[in-house]
Amino acid sequence: MKMRSIAPMRVAKTGYVIMSLAFCLLGVLFILHADIGAALFGTILGIAMIVFGIVKIIGYFSKDLFRLAFQYDLEFGSILMILGLAVLVHPIQAVNLIVIAMGILIMADACFKMRIAKESREFGIRDWWLIFGAAVLTGICGLLLMFRPASSTEALIVLLGVALFAEGILNLSVAICTVKIVKNQYPDHIDPEYEGREL
Repeated sequence: MKMRSIAPMRVAKTGYVIMSLAFCLLGVLFILHADIGAALFGTILGIAMIVFGIVKIIGYFSKDLFRLAFQYDLEFGSILMILGLAVLVHPIQAVNLIVIAMGILIMADACFKMRIAKESREFGIRDWWLIFGAAVLTGICGLLLMFRPASSTEALIVLLGVALFAEGILNLSVAICTVKIVKNQYPDHIDPEYEGREL
């Protein structure tokens, strides 16, 4: 039986780590430079969201060993790409659009990551608590974005920066703790590409 290529998994994990770090840096940028112009804000964030959306979709189809990290990323990746395109098309209105939409998306992602933490614990992954803790903190940031406790644009950008930083840490912890690349991995018996060959 032909071995499964680990190239997609390696690309997905590397991309996940890079984009998670990029979200952390983007969060720090927005925190330190909350007076950034709306057009530049929308352009930077829109591009980052589209790229991370693509990485998430690649991750979904990479078929990593545990099937934990990327199991919900087809939907989240697609939504990120669509939202990123919307921000690029309307960068001036990006702050109001992003604060609410990203709040919902980050909150939903945090909830799914809590489930991944639970499944990681059942798999025997010792660092499951790291994922759970990061998911709780990220979920709180998502709730704050949804209810928008701050009124000024600069305050909202700072809050978004904090949420993006938390989201980056959450995705980074998931990628490091749950994505295991094993050489000489055989395809699953449920893999349609190989099922026909086995029969």
